Amino acid sequence: MSSAVPFGLPEGLASDVRERLAAVEELLLASARGDDPLLSEASKHLVDAGGKRFRAMLVLLASHFGNPDAPGVVPAAVVVELTHLATLYHDDVMDEATVRRGQESANSRWNNTVAILTGDYLFARASDLLADLGPEAVRIQARAFARLVRGQIQETVGPAEGVDPLKHYLSVMSDKTGSLIAVSGQFGALLAGASPEVVETITSACEKIGIAFQLCDDILDIASETEESGKTPGTDLREGIRTLPMHLVLEGVGSGPDDERLRELLVTDLTDDVLHAEALALLRAHPAMDRARADMRSWAEDARADLLTLPDIPARAAFIGLCDYVVSRTG
Repeated sequence: MSSAVPFGLPEGLASDVRERLAAVEELLLASARGDDPLLSEASKHLVDAGGKRFRAMLVLLASHFGNPDAPGVVPAAVVVELTHLATLYHDDVMDEATVRRGQESANSRWNNTVAILTGDYLFARASDLLADLGPEAVRIQARAFARLVRGQIQETVGPAEGVDPLKHYLSVMSDKTGSLIAVSGQFGALLAGASPEVVETITSACEKIGIAFQLCDDILDIASETEESGKTPGTDLREGIRTLPMHLVLEGVGSGPDDERLRELLVTDLTDDVLHAEALALLRAHPAMDRARADMRSWAEDARADLLTLPDIPARAAFIGLCDYVVSRTG
């Protein structure tokens, strides 16, 4: 597990977050264990593979707007990580992925059934922890889970007839990515005893940060020359996954000398290496990339505006630093 945070924190706050992330990791490992050897091995597969524990970190940061020593804070951080990990098992089955976090995916190592049931087991373990956090926490998690499922279904079936594909894409992103990141901030503040106004503000800001992060990843998937985005550049393009820059091109936002050819390629099977390279080069040079970066910055700035209404404490500076970090990733 990586306990490093991707942006600067005040030293005292950084030390506290690192210490509590260690406690999160310990409980996370304990929660992933099971009585059945195969289930235990499969459950720990992605836990052992590591990760930034980003959502857990948000829980811990948000708790500083109340009492960070409150007993429910660390378990809540584990709940959001277990939920996130469970969705990864299911996502890999749906995407037929072979690699996750640099390791062989569970569906590839075992089979789809084992991967699906392991994801279900982690959801159950998260629910077990939630039961001790009170009915409001259970309700929040249940509603977030409903959004996660809705977003996945909407992404799978695509926009209905007459629905703007770009609006559909943003709705999917909000449900699939923004919802659990919003809950991370919400849990941290709520279980630490922050005021309802602070809880509401952090929840809103975190959802916007989550959307900005996903837009950033979508842009990097096209723009990066290395595997900076965590996957081979142009992966979404090759797999036919339309992200913001592609939607903008297809909707005629911006103009370039090769617009017609690029639009033609974007509705073509791009598994062919030559066609894929051509489409990637044209997309990187298209004005839609600048518009996508502007939209991503707008989400981050909206989050910053929310955060600036919060009490001026080190945790607020940390959240604002996170907004800056998202923007800086795409240059």
